[in-house]
Amino acid sequence: MRARTPRPPGAAWRSFARRACACACAAALALGLYAAPVRAVSPQDHPALARFIDDMVARHGFARAELERLFAAVERRPQIVAAMERPREALPWHEYRRGFVNEERARLGVRFWRENRETLARAESRYGVPAEVIVAILGVETRYGAHTGSHKVLDALVTLMLDYPRRAEFFRRELEEFLLLARELALDPLAVKGSYAGALGIPQFIASSYREYAVDFDRDGRRDLFRSRADAIGSVAHFLQRHGWAAGQPVIERVRVATAPAAPTGYDTVRTLREWMDEGIAPSHPPEPAAVERTAALIALEGESETLYHLGYNNFYVITRYNRSQNYAMAVYELARMIRALAEEP
Repeated sequence: MRARTPRPPGAAWRSFARRACACACAAALALGLYAAPVRAVSPQDHPALARFIDDMVARHGFARAELERLFAAVERRPQIVAAMERPREALPWHEYRRGFVNEERARLGVRFWRENRETLARAESRYGVPAEVIVAILGVETRYGAHTGSHKVLDALVTLMLDYPRRAEFFRRELEEFLLLARELALDPLAVKGSYAGALGIPQFIASSYREYAVDFDRDGRRDLFRSRADAIGSVAHFLQRHGWAAGQPVIERVRVATAPAAPTGYDTVRTLREWMDEGIAPSHPPEPAAVERTAALIALEGESETLYHLGYNNFYVITRYNRSQNYAMAVYELARMIRALAEEP
C-alpha cells in the first residue's frame, strides 16, 4: 500500500499548535523545567576573581594556568542566588516542621540507626553526642545520605562570590577552602556536586568545616564524607563536640508565659534559668535546685495559632552552629526524640 502524502496544515491547525506550544512553554517555566540562563566566567571580566587567582597562586602554590582552566569551565547560575534569597529555614516553624519531623523520616532514621548501631555507639562514647542527635542531623541534611545535592560546587561558590554581595567574602573563603580540600583529597573540582550553597557529602559540611572537623572514623586512611557513613557519623559528632556539646545536659524545653515576654528572644540574650523565672518565664516542670544557674536563651517559634516559647540551653545553641536557624535546630531536636521513641518500641 502506498503511503498517503500528508496535507500542509491549515490556518486553524497552525493557530491551535501555536496556542498549545505557548501553554506547554508556560507550564514548563512554572514547573522550573527550563533552567535559568547561565553565564560564563572570565577573570578579565571579574576583578574579584582575578585577585582570587593571584592570591591562590601566591599563598597556596596553585598553578595559574590550572586555575584559569578551571574557571573557564565555570558558569554563573542566577538560580543559585535566587535560592539563597528564599531559604527553607525562613518558613514559619509549623510549616518548616512538617518537612522534617514526620513518621516517615523518623522510621528511616531508626533503620539507619540499626544499620550503623556499632558506629553510632562508638561516636557517642567518644564524643558524648547522643546517637539519635547524630542520626537526626543526617536525616534533616540529606535524608540519611539519599540526597546530597545536584549543583556543581565550583559553580555555586563562584556564583555566590561574584553575585551575592551580602555574603561575598564568606563564599570567597569557602571557594579557597574548597580548592584546598579538592587538592588534599585528589578530587576534580569540576566534578564535585553538593547543595546550592556549596555544602558537601552525607553530612553537608561546607569546605572549611570538612577540612577542620571531618574525621576518618572507619580508619581507612581517608576522610570521606561522600561515601563513608562511618566518617559522616564520626564527623557530625566531632563537629558538635568541638562546638561545646555537653554530654547529659538538656537541649531545650517548653516554657509557660502569662503574657508575651518583654525580653528579647534568640541567643543575643542569655540569662540564667533563675533570672528567666524572675521574669515570669517558667519551665513546664519545676527545675532541680542545681539547675537554676544554668544559662539559656528565650526561643520563640511560630506555631499555627500562637507563638511557642522555649528555653534553649547550651546544647541547642551548639546545634545552631551546624545551621544558624532556630527552626533547623528545633527540627533536629524533635526528630531525634521521635527516632529515639520509635527505636525503643517493643
